[in-house]
Amino acid sequence: MATSADTSSSNPVQSTATSNRAAAWSEGFRAFIGTGWAERPEVLPEPRETAALAAARRERLSAAFPGKRLVLPAGGMKQRSNDTDYLFRAHSAFSYYTGWAADSEPDSVLVLEPTATGHEATLHFRERAGRDTDEFYTNAAIGEFWIGARPSLAQVSADLGVATAALDAFEVGAEDLTVDVDEDLTRVVSEMRLVKDAYEIEQMRLAVEATARGFDDVIAELPRVVAHARGERVVEGVFAGRARADGNGVGYETIAAAGPHACILHWTRNDGRVVPGDLILIDAGVELDSYYTADITRTIPVSGTFTEVQRRVYEAVREAADEAFSIVRPGIRFREVHAAAMAVIARKTAEWGLLPVTAEEALQKENEQHRRYMVHGTSHHLGTDVHDCAQARREMYADAVIEPGMVFTIEPGLYFQLDDLTVPEEYRGIGVRIEDDILVTADGAENLSAGIPRTADEVEAWLAR
Repeated sequence: MATSADTSSSNPVQSTATSNRAAAWSEGFRAFIGTGWAERPEVLPEPRETAALAAARRERLSAAFPGKRLVLPAGGMKQRSNDTDYLFRAHSAFSYYTGWAADSEPDSVLVLEPTATGHEATLHFRERAGRDTDEFYTNAAIGEFWIGARPSLAQVSADLGVATAALDAFEVGAEDLTVDVDEDLTRVVSEMRLVKDAYEIEQMRLAVEATARGFDDVIAELPRVVAHARGERVVEGVFAGRARADGNGVGYETIAAAGPHACILHWTRNDGRVVPGDLILIDAGVELDSYYTADITRTIPVSGTFTEVQRRVYEAVREAADEAFSIVRPGIRFREVHAAAMAVIARKTAEWGLLPVTAEEALQKENEQHRRYMVHGTSHHLGTDVHDCAQARREMYADAVIEPGMVFTIEPGLYFQLDDLTVPEEYRGIGVRIEDDILVTADGAENLSAGIPRTADEVEAWLAR
């Protein structure tokens, strides 16, 4: 465990719960540590790729709130335990409108001040302290001796193409509209991300490619996974290694659900065995340094081949996914994607004798008995948040007309709980989900994750390799 610093600095941001074990600094030490450092030249970077994109996004946001002061905080460090924190991740709206992502500074604030012609943007953050102060060695929360070099105001301004100012120059205004506080602003910054630009689409492709490598890593480690008493956790760890090597980390907590755990939709405990003969459902995504994340699920037979019943369920889910994908094109309603998948789920569960009514009757709004075996939705938008644009209005989301540039998932499933007496015993404990990331194009759609094996035959061949 890392050591803790003295917290006697006058800086208001300080480590917590360390004063009882802080070292006392002598005057001789203080005098010596502040001298003898090489000059650190101020090198101003060229604007990054996202600088111009973020400026254009701010212009659109400005037009939606004339005369209003807009505040978009990055957020701060979040406590994990005592005086340890989670890895910092800035708020997605802050990142979207600044172009600052994995390298952003905690507690930063983007402010759009109203002007006669729109808004003037200023990014406030805590600048690095010079080595002639005691902050850099006494404060484990923000000191460079503890967390590394921090950028200057001038460097960030050049990098992001936006005016910068010290954090302590920011003052909250009584009329401020703040993201996650003001309902209208929170909605608008969410809805503006519904259609992705070319840069965002490329980031989504890269996130999918990294995720595909993560799935390949898991397949390669299956012998070790099966041998371990908590094989699900080995799956989680293998994928996390790829996510940190190729990106910022995982886009959400990995689901590694083997056997009947696959019937638990958000199984993230991941402490079970992975047993040959069972299926394992892996729902995982790599988040890039740009914060764009993939969200992909594959369900694989641990022994390498599906049993007859497992294959029947798996192929039914794949048929539902394919049917949903087949209708995606500009002009349809987002909710129609779910309806297309559910029609297949209803038909299959009726064919297997699981429903007390026909498939046609089940699909009526007052019935929906088939949803017992798939209670979740089929799709959600995807981007810098795994459930992107979540604050958008229903008429802009579920009831919206699909447009080119939208990216969302298609993820039908079937889940037969171990104690579900409505299904034959041979089905109980089987959970299957197939999830892909879909880009709406000018005349249809592209499955960004189609290169990751999907059909039962492809999955078996994947495992055989």
